[in-house]
Amino acid sequence: MHFESPIKRRVSRQIMVGNVPVGGGAPISIQSMTNTETCDVDATVAQIRAIADAGADIVRVSVPSMEAAEAFKQIRESVSVPLVADIHFDYKIALKVAEYGVDCLRINPGNIGAKHRVRAVVDCARDKNIPIRIGVNAGSLEKELQKKYGEPTPDALVESAFRQIEYFDELDFHEYKLSLKASDIFMTVEAYRKIASQIDNPLHLGITEAGGLRSGTVKSSIGLGLLLMDGIGDTLRVSLAADPVQEIKVGWDMLRSLKLRSRGINFIACPSCSRQNFDVIKTMNQLEERLEDVVVPMDVAVIGCIVNGPGEAKEADIGLTGGTPNNLIYQDGKPESRSKNDDLVDNLEKTIRAKAAAKEKELANIIVKD
Repeated sequence: MHFESPIKRRVSRQIMVGNVPVGGGAPISIQSMTNTETCDVDATVAQIRAIADAGADIVRVSVPSMEAAEAFKQIRESVSVPLVADIHFDYKIALKVAEYGVDCLRINPGNIGAKHRVRAVVDCARDKNIPIRIGVNAGSLEKELQKKYGEPTPDALVESAFRQIEYFDELDFHEYKLSLKASDIFMTVEAYRKIASQIDNPLHLGITEAGGLRSGTVKSSIGLGLLLMDGIGDTLRVSLAADPVQEIKVGWDMLRSLKLRSRGINFIACPSCSRQNFDVIKTMNQLEERLEDVVVPMDVAVIGCIVNGPGEAKEADIGLTGGTPNNLIYQDGKPESRSKNDDLVDNLEKTIRAKAAAKEKELANIIVKD
């Protein structure tokens, strides 16, 4: 199942968030946000590292006060992943974290205040070569727009965005990305579709306040999936009321499903039925837990019986088909070994890790030759 995504991505200009390119045809970057108390430097650093280890390209940190800005300085010195500072209300906090090496500033036009405050942030960002994310949120629209539209609408989100865009254009500042988020899927999708055809700046995707792990994953997958299928989106965050590491996992699963990025194991597994020759669900749970550290792109098929098992196994890097008396393990589409149920997970893990090591070595040789 090694084929390219048929999705034709929207053409956008590129900005740099630290060493991560966003837009301009670069891979869609995945990010999350810490939920620790920022002033607790040790806890925040530990969470950033966990998020980065899960595969995050970028991590956002809320900086709600000057005390948090001072903590951000220590955090920035302790991690290497690009950091975005989330700023609301007090523009002076943005100026402070800019001094401390922030890689991107996120400001909200609904609450950052008067134009001279925005200008101060833009001037600082230009001077220090820091990009900005204009983050429009349905829950914090400007009061005039709330009065004009009566309630959040896609047009209200777009108008809010253009207020900031026009001012940035006046200031001749173009190093920005844009997000237009709502908790409602339809509002979010329509707003992004409207803005995508009118500007060429990179777009940061998200369904804000999507919900818990299960419901939020479903809402985000539907909303972001619709936009990604349209070719819209240069970076994304899956917003979940859950461990931020889960946001990264869901984001990767989303992009991997659409063939937009590849990292780690893409499992193809049957839902199981009475034909299964081994416990598929238990096997999958154990494999996913054991193999989270594998980052080399691989397709692994785990099928409980011989109906679809051989066909799926032949298309995967590693495949498992339930059989009697022993299950059959495939490698590169060819039968390689058999395994009893008692040893199945151990044998399959060993085979997968060996294959991953071989692919990693192969990729390293390609890079050296290039």
